[in-house]
Amino acid sequence: MLKLAIYGKGGIGKSTITGNLAAAMAFLGKRVIQIGCDPKADSTINLLGGQPLMPVMEYLRTHEEMPERIEDISREGYGGILCIETGGPTPGLGCAGRGIIATFDLLRDLELFETYKPDVVLYDVLGDVVCGGFAAPIRGGYADKVLIVTSGEKMALYAADNICKAVKNFEDRSYASVRGLILNQRNVENETEKVRAFADERHLDIVGCIPRSDSIIHFEEEGKTVIEGDPELPVSKVFLELAGRLLDESE
Repeated sequence: MLKLAIYGKGGIGKSTITGNLAAAMAFLGKRVIQIGCDPKADSTINLLGGQPLMPVMEYLRTHEEMPERIEDISREGYGGILCIETGGPTPGLGCAGRGIIATFDLLRDLELFETYKPDVVLYDVLGDVVCGGFAAPIRGGYADKVLIVTSGEKMALYAADNICKAVKNFEDRSYASVRGLILNQRNVENETEKVRAFADERHLDIVGCIPRSDSIIHFEEEGKTVIEGDPELPVSKVFLELAGRLLDESE
């Protein structure tokens, strides 16, 4: 099973990339789970036709009984991808990181992986805050590898550096390791050179480079990934190539 945690600064396009990678892997015939670990709970919306999914934390707030089945807190989207959103506390109250931990505990109790038997699990994780909750996907065997989404923008690289440091703190405990960077191009001046220099300093690979594309925006307005919208587009082929490479590495 390929288990990837995808981190990055808020607003960097992490959910777009995670959703398109999930769709690409499903397109290639894999059984995929995507788990959104962001309080906004919008990670999976483009796999679900633009329809938001009730987050686990909202379910727990609005139901007296704990969910008894995975189907109570999930929905299947494009390509049969099983979509789950952790959500967060009521705005202004509580800790979002605890929501992730509570969700992971629940998924373990419901035996998600034993029941669904996925080939791939993708965790879409906010990277501005790397507290215990947001670090949960890289601990306890949930994810094996971390991909960090960045652009050439200063604050995106700053967040990427913090994520690298957080993962390094766990490297002696057999937790997840950083597989590399995904460059989500924003057309910043000398962007590729800046990101390559950042990667070289930290001995990291740039595993993928996603070009800026109006097609991504166009299909997101329709509640789709570009893979679902048109798998023959150049940007779709970039996602398919990256997905294939990651799958080949895991096998």
